[in-house]
Amino acid sequence: MPPAAADSAAAPAPFRPAPPVVLGVLGGIAAGKSAVAARFATHGLCHVDADQIARAVSAEPEVLAAVASAFGPATVRDGQLDRQALGARVFRDETARRTLEGILHPRIRAQVLAAVAAAVGRGDSVLLDVPLLLENGLIDACDATIFLDASLATRRARAAARGWPDGELERREAAQAPLAHKRARARFVVATDGDLPAMHRSVAAVLDQLRQERP
Repeated sequence: MPPAAADSAAAPAPFRPAPPVVLGVLGGIAAGKSAVAARFATHGLCHVDADQIARAVSAEPEVLAAVASAFGPATVRDGQLDRQALGARVFRDETARRTLEGILHPRIRAQVLAAVAAAVGRGDSVLLDVPLLLENGLIDACDATIFLDASLATRRARAAARGWPDGELERREAAQAPLAHKRARARFVVATDGDLPAMHRSVAAVLDQLRQERP
């Protein structure tokens, strides 16, 4: 989303229904998940970020050893995964991708579910930010899901800003469920092509609807 004038709305209303709600985010690569998750967090939702959990999991000694065994010692450097080397390989080789997922995903999934359970146990609602929410079945942990709607042109521009070469977004997205399928599984849609205040209003509208259903 492009920079915009400051949002003049009042401070976001806290969202603490009983029982808490677990919301999942669906969308394409570079659809604006981080910005949307941050906005939900201002309403008091706990942001469970699978990417952050994945970074911690990928630094565990047993994970590094398993990756080095499966893909060769060159994929681990200075006690960390060489993400560029691994990415170049697994996004072109489905068998390699599935091998890597088999090492990482069960550990990530366990920690994600533990974080959700801890938040709900505290009475906090959750914004579950998982890139493969649909593909790995974690959508089943959600009470509702939100599709982030951004045009391909916008997402390509964001990918380019990350330094990705032409076609990288499409190549990575080919390993995920089709966008139409993701959108069909979502109850809500939040547009992320426009300015920040518009997105903020959409987030508030989602929570207002849920607040009416679970006061």
